[in-house]
Amino acid sequence: MNCRNAIQQISGYLDGNLDDDLKRTLEVHLNGCHHCKAVFDTTRKTVDLYCDGKLFQLPGTVRDRLHDALRAKWGTGSK
Repeated sequence: MNCRNAIQQISGYLDGNLDDDLKRTLEVHLNGCHHCKAVFDTTRKTVDLYCDGKLFQLPGTVRDRLHDALRAKWGTGSK
């Protein structure tokens, strides 16, 4: 399995939708590939946080910087 295939299978793995052979193949790849393991761990943590449903209050300065960055990305300068 190469990295591209591994990344494509992460969602199925986390959802429990991979057959046993593909699951084992992905696990072997993840154990030997630091980059894919980082993507896997980040994806798993993101899903866990999203599914948890808890809201996190951002500090005002962080929220303001995030909003400014999004406005700049979208090309809208007004607040």
